[in-house]
Amino acid sequence: MGYDCCNTIFNPMNLDFSSGSLVISTVHRDMNIESTNGVICDKNGNLLFYSNGIYIANALDDTMQNGSGLNPCYFTTLHTDYGLTIPQANLIIPIPGDSLKYYLFHQSSEDYFNTFSSFYLYYSIIDMALDGGLGAVVQKNTVLLNDTLIEGRLTACKHANGRDWWLISHEFLSGNVYKFLITDQGIQNPIIQNLQTNRDNFFGQAVFSEQGDKYAYYEPVEDLDIFDFDRCSGDFSNRIHIAINDSATVGGVAFSPSGRYLYVPSAKYVYQFDVLASNIDASKQTIAVWDSTYAPQPPLATRFYLAQLAPDGKIYINCSNSTTALHVINQPDNDAIACGMCQHCIQLPALNGFTIPNHPNYFLGALQGSVCDTLRNGIDNVSNPVESFYLFPNPARNTIYVTQNTKNKIKSIRLYNSISQLQDIQFTSIKNGEYLETNISSLTPGIYFIEMMTEKEKIVKRFVKE
Repeated sequence: MGYDCCNTIFNPMNLDFSSGSLVISTVHRDMNIESTNGVICDKNGNLLFYSNGIYIANALDDTMQNGSGLNPCYFTTLHTDYGLTIPQANLIIPIPGDSLKYYLFHQSSEDYFNTFSSFYLYYSIIDMALDGGLGAVVQKNTVLLNDTLIEGRLTACKHANGRDWWLISHEFLSGNVYKFLITDQGIQNPIIQNLQTNRDNFFGQAVFSEQGDKYAYYEPVEDLDIFDFDRCSGDFSNRIHIAINDSATVGGVAFSPSGRYLYVPSAKYVYQFDVLASNIDASKQTIAVWDSTYAPQPPLATRFYLAQLAPDGKIYINCSNSTTALHVINQPDNDAIACGMCQHCIQLPALNGFTIPNHPNYFLGALQGSVCDTLRNGIDNVSNPVESFYLFPNPARNTIYVTQNTKNKIKSIRLYNSISQLQDIQFTSIKNGEYLETNISSLTPGIYFIEMMTEKEKIVKRFVKE
């Protein structure tokens, strides 16, 4: 975070958690970072690349090959020197099935009838195998979605299979949410769901719980929404709307590590909600009221803004000004005052302007026991299905065959699409029961799952319809 400017109070800095505790240092860096901040490291904590929405820099802090010229529009041009000012407008997702390639999803802003929204959701592809391991942008500013969209608020959650991803973007002045499924076959066309609350571009934040089963969205005008999230189907459900009713113009939101407690920094206040309470609204507790501190002096007030759960299990909250402080919740899984909320307790060596990284839970594994728990990955090893049941060809266009195990016969068989919708497909036994056969020519191209039940177990196989 941070930026270079006029004197020592302006300086780029890093927050490093690789030792298990927070270490803050100043660094030399050409890139200035304001609200838009995307950064990713490898599994050992070594920096790979980062972006402020203007360009992409590599681990040597140089512009990555083909990394300039992101988000082409007038708003981007106005913010070339210091970076985009849009919260959660960068999001980095590893490409499933390829350990060296990454998607950077990114947005800017446009004037929409004298108000602002994002007209394009872009993605760029970074290949870390190029330029001697420093990476290069091999595809840039590809339009994923052209609509009037909320600026930023980009969030993502691991699919229930532990490998693929759900990417979430909101339509402007609408309750519609776009849900993209990211797989090793690419990015599937979005599923649109109406979440009932019209979204406007007031300064707020959206986040999934670490377990991926809850989703929260807060902005000070339309207040707080909490949803259940189905990692398999991508469906939001059981909306709970909570009116905050304070004077805030900015705010953020973060879940505790266990997902039980939800924290809402709202300008002059920080609230805690118990998501497991029978009445979540009634569980609201005010754990902080701004104590009128300025850092380092007025008018740089240390009020509350965006929040992020960090690798050390603490929640860090930035300020709605450029300040030399961060707030911290030291034990966020504890109730009320025991959560250890501490105002401006993290002293920074230089000014930070609204910056906090936008990190999904990269370490979330498969949701075991679901129909989607079918893929092997390096995070959560899924038990290998019985190898005597083979599915071929794969990919397939017209016909799929499944071999039968003579000692463990299939009693029932079903075919689901990638969002767990049962397909009206019939299987026929051929060659004296040695194979099951089905015609899939009527299916749309994409990823499908065949669920087989025997007397002993359930086996799920995955295939691609071309």
